[in-house]
Amino acid sequence: MSIDAAQAHFDRQYNARASVQDPLAYMARYAQESQVAFALPGAVRNQRYSPRETDVLDIYLPQTLAASAQAAPVFIFIHGGYWRALSKNDSAFMAPALTQAGALVVVPDYDLAPSVTLDHIVDQMRQAFAWVVRNIAIYGGDARNICVCGSSAGGQLAGMLLAKGWQEDYDLPPSATPASAFPLSGLFDLQPLLTTHINAWMGMDDAAAMRNSPRFLLPDSSTHGQCQLCVACGEFESSEFQRQSREYLAAWQARCLQGQWVQAPATNHFDLPLQLADPASSVHRAALELMGLAQA
Repeated sequence: MSIDAAQAHFDRQYNARASVQDPLAYMARYAQESQVAFALPGAVRNQRYSPRETDVLDIYLPQTLAASAQAAPVFIFIHGGYWRALSKNDSAFMAPALTQAGALVVVPDYDLAPSVTLDHIVDQMRQAFAWVVRNIAIYGGDARNICVCGSSAGGQLAGMLLAKGWQEDYDLPPSATPASAFPLSGLFDLQPLLTTHINAWMGMDDAAAMRNSPRFLLPDSSTHGQCQLCVACGEFESSEFQRQSREYLAAWQARCLQGQWVQAPATNHFDLPLQLADPASSVHRAALELMGLAQA
């Protein structure tokens, strides 16, 4: 395959918006359904997680308490949008269903490319995670039971929270790791994006792509031995999105870490995260199981 042909191939494969008829309709639905979350009892909005003004997150408290837990499991959802679109205000649509099941939901914001680099965004999400570890008990959350979830670019950012060896830079002990993770349609190897239209706003070079590719930063069982990983990708997504998710899961399992694939039938890149809000879906059930909230 020629260089031009390879570039055209990857442009098609990673053009998520072109994979559905009306991507803007899905984004409008994200925003509309998130409005319901804003009115949940006890919602805490725009809590700072670092000294930077734009580093804020929203917290949605559990509406029911799990009988077996004194503190609620924590579900951190990181939005997608290819690092240049959406915000926390579009990304709380799962909070009503998950808080009803007993979870505490945290939705962090991050700055968007091209105004900032991916290194900056990764730093923001690690700052947010560190804040949750230190402070979530104030809100009734269990810092030992944190599930990190993200869709698309958010899946990459969730993967960077699973990467090895970053905690010391944020004054966290090595044991301060997610208890579970659930990336949806994640991007775990950024090298194929370097020649695509996506890099027009990301501006990555080879080194930036490698240091932000969770596929090559996997932890080992000494620090993440108890971390449970679920991975899902929409049935109707491109072969490259499918490959990224399956290869990341396989690499995780090859390190003797616990992981499984979650089937998401009849879903695409944009409606897959909406499944988190549907108690009848396999995606919602998997999220509950990861947090120890599985329903009979």
